[in-house]
Amino acid sequence: MNKANSKLPQRIFQEVKEWSWLIPSLAGVLVFYVIPFCVVIYYSVLDNPIFKRFVGLNNFLSLFKNESFLTACKNTAIFTVIAVPLSVVLALFIAMALEAKIPGKSLIRTCFLCPMMVPIASVVLVWQVIFHMHGSLNQFIGMFGAQPVDWLKSSWSYMVLTIMFLWKTLGYNMILFMSALGGIPKDILEVASLEGASPAYTFFHIKLRYLSPTILFVTILSVMSSFKMFREVYLLTGDYPSPNVYLLQHFMNNTFNSLDYQKLSSAAVLLAVLMAVIMGVLFFLERKLGEDVEE
Repeated sequence: MNKANSKLPQRIFQEVKEWSWLIPSLAGVLVFYVIPFCVVIYYSVLDNPIFKRFVGLNNFLSLFKNESFLTACKNTAIFTVIAVPLSVVLALFIAMALEAKIPGKSLIRTCFLCPMMVPIASVVLVWQVIFHMHGSLNQFIGMFGAQPVDWLKSSWSYMVLTIMFLWKTLGYNMILFMSALGGIPKDILEVASLEGASPAYTFFHIKLRYLSPTILFVTILSVMSSFKMFREVYLLTGDYPSPNVYLLQHFMNNTFNSLDYQKLSSAAVLLAVLMAVIMGVLFFLERKLGEDVEE
């Protein structure tokens, strides 16, 4: 008993010491994430920041009657549904292609990684030169007698944003998939080959199951990146772009500029709930896909 009692203060001291190393990180998360988000939730149920009358869910209900918010939600959803699967599938395809013994593999890999080193402002400048009404692309198609297209103010605007998104994200996603492919046990692949398994069977029943955690991670990164395309569209088109590319971030930025904090807070809370639901669905699918993978 005496020995146990003597070790108790040491154990408590050790636990306090271990937790003390986490205090700076926990304080940072609390100050910069938890408290601000609680403030956002608080403002989302008030009529305005001055009188601070509680209005319950009225701010949320009014958002669904706001045409700008509905347009922003529709455009953001369409862009995410198009761009994210393309980013994941193409990155996985490129990573698997680079696994093979092809000439110029290092050069191809370097080319896909170059966009990670280019500043956003430079990227936007290149896109303006290419897709402007009087840009190089319209000059090129004009050589064949085609009429110029205002790419950023037409139905082609989704294509322009998707190309920019893929150009930015494919390289990083490709590296993640190449690392994951290198971590698949070689003996399992060799056994499958000796048993006469087809490449399609090997991919869907072996490789895809081991890749499921990486696919989840890449998908989450791609979804987050798709919600952050505001910078590029803002630099390309300004505060109020074409209705085809008016995203949620435009709505929030313009709402902030008009000091409509209750509407901004309500939209932010809804977006956070939506992201939580998306992450939950992705984790559920990943667990189902890779539940039988050996540790």
